Amino acid sequence: MAGLIRDILATLSRDGAPARPAAAEQEALSRLDERLTSFTQSAPDGRAPMLIRPADCVVWDGNPRDQPGLNPDSCRSLIESIAAEGGNRIPVLVRLNADGSEQPYQLLVGSRRRFAIDWLNHNGRPELRLTALVVDLSDEEAFRLADIENRERADICELDRARSYQEAVDRFYGGVQSRMAEALGLSNSQLSRLLALAQLPQEVIGAFATKEELKVRYSELLTPLLRRTEQRADLIAEARRIGEEQQARAAGKGQMLPSATVLSRLREAAARRPRAATDIEILAGGERIGRARPAKGSIMLDVNIASDADLDALFATLRETILAARAMA
Repeated sequence: MAGLIRDILATLSRDGAPARPAAAEQEALSRLDERLTSFTQSAPDGRAPMLIRPADCVVWDGNPRDQPGLNPDSCRSLIESIAAEGGNRIPVLVRLNADGSEQPYQLLVGSRRRFAIDWLNHNGRPELRLTALVVDLSDEEAFRLADIENRERADICELDRARSYQEAVDRFYGGVQSRMAEALGLSNSQLSRLLALAQLPQEVIGAFATKEELKVRYSELLTPLLRRTEQRADLIAEARRIGEEQQARAAGKGQMLPSATVLSRLREAAARRPRAATDIEILAGGERIGRARPAKGSIMLDVNIASDADLDALFATLRETILAARAMA
């Protein structure tokens, strides 16, 4: 079984594109789903899927999916499909939990299927069980597999994905961004942009009506402004005002400010103060490693490079900093 999963990790395309919205009648199978379904039909090594209760497994904490975000409405078509078929045709993937744990399994892939079976158990179908395959994978392999599945789903927001990547850099890849990018099939610049989204201040995140509205392309516009001390203060102050306005609108059941309006107001707030030729911080892993100073016709860089620095990630960061400095010169 582990060999099959590692083959999936090695051969599935990981282009990062989200799945197209599913038709109401039947959700289209992803490539990962197709491989798992094929395995359950043939069971080449004689190990057939097992049936477990949803309560027998706890969701692994390395999965980026927002579990509280799962609800009967968002999973309605899946619930109806499982109810009609008498179970989940596509198995979930679990691994054995640590000795002494309350639940015997950790759920690696299949959060929506687990939720659907659990909901049906509490709403008229107590006999249904969760079809599961037990695998033996490392944390890093489990993370890559969950990432493949979640990239193929439309209901994983970019902020949740970015936050999971931020945690994974240190947890699974020793803080080396280029190692993680290679493992996930991403360029260093793609990964840098996602990590920048995860590092946005909470005030900025709270200015948007929902976290689903916050996109990587927004962080690309806001991050350069946040690197300059005075503009950062103005931008965050405006973000607080917008956040309070959003809360008031929500309490009064009014229409929330759209993301385009929020972005425009934040950028305008940062642009109100005349831009002096102040330093731009160069950040790596959330820590300052140097500065860039725009000057007329040039950009001065002062960088402290550790002997074991991740050079690919550093070059990607320097490129983004230089572009930001050019825009502000």
